This record gives sequence, structure tokens and C-alpha cells, in this order.
Amino acid sequence: MLAFKRKLRLETERLTLRPPQHADFTPWMSLRSDSAAFLTPWEPSWAEDHLSRRAFTNRVYWAARSVSTGTALPLFLIRREDQRLVGAITLDNIRRGPAQAGTLGYWTGQPFTRQGYMREAIGAVVHHAFEKMGLSRIEAACLPENVASRGLLERSGFKYEGVAQSYLQINGRWRTHVLYAALRNDRRGRTSAG
Repeated sequence: MLAFKRKLRLETERLTLRPPQHADFTPWMSLRSDSAAFLTPWEPSWAEDHLSRRAFTNRVYWAARSVSTGTALPLFLIRREDQRLVGAITLDNIRRGPAQAGTLGYWTGQPFTRQGYMREAIGAVVHHAFEKMGLSRIEAACLPENVASRGLLERSGFKYEGVAQSYLQINGRWRTHVLYAALRNDRRGRTSAG
């Protein structure tokens, strides 16, 4: 297994992706709060203290621990031109051994949607996962009616794999999700004959 660096940074054309830091609390809390109506239909229910400093501090410690142990890669998307937080992406549930896989989750603050930021971030994380971490499979799931997320995954090279009944609790209800995956060496649809 490759060692994870505490000072991990991924660069895209317009973004720096890095783990959350304590100083990110106010921009994170503001962006999540201002985007709550936009985000909550697609996310698990927020805890009562979701936007508190204490919950954010726990998130920062979890992120640092996860990166150092290689169990997750939680990253904030920072726009380089003005150092604004635009969203977050996490490669979680990293499984080693025969699986060599992880699960991708992401969110973008409402003011920053449909500007290509998350597509840049997904490209960087998938490349890092395949080339630096040695993973073979990245999975993602979203609600069937989340047309924007489905399109984003498809434009990012993920392929539809099926449906998972009662996959996650979203907004307090068990919801069916559609499943997508990106493979390092994608052989789906190919056979050794011909």
C-alpha cells in the first residue's frame, strides 16, 4: 500500500484540492448554510450540529486520520484565483486486498454549479486513485432523478452499472440509487474473442 502524505494537494486547471483545515470553518459553514436548500434533497439528513464549529473540527481530525491511514481521501475544492471554497469531494471506503476500490462522493455549493469545477475535481481524484494509489475501481451512486449528477459522472468517464434498492437514507428516507463505476483498465463490453 502506498503511503499517504499529510500535505496532499492535487492541482487542476482552476482548483487546488486539499484536505480540510481548521481555518476553513467559516467558508465551509457559510457555503453549506447558503446552499442548504440546494444540497439537502440529495444528501443524508444533516445532524442538528452539522454546521457547528465542533462538528467541523471533528471533520478535520477525521480527514487527517483518514488520509494518513489510507481509508479515505477527503478534499476541499479551492478555486485558486480567489481562494474560495467551491465544494468537496471524498474518495471513501477505500478497500485494499483483492478489491482495490473506493467510493466517490461530492458536493458543490450552489453558486459554483455548472461551471465544470466538479468535473475537474473528479478527473484529478480518479487519476490520483488509479496512478498514485493503485486502485482499480472507483464507484459512485446518486439518486435516479439527479440528472445533473448522472450527467457529470457520465461525462467524467463513469459507466452506469445498475440500481441499488434502499441504498442510502437521503433526507430521512431510504432511497434507491443508480450505480456508476470507473475502472482503471476498462474492459467492459470487450471479450478476448476478436
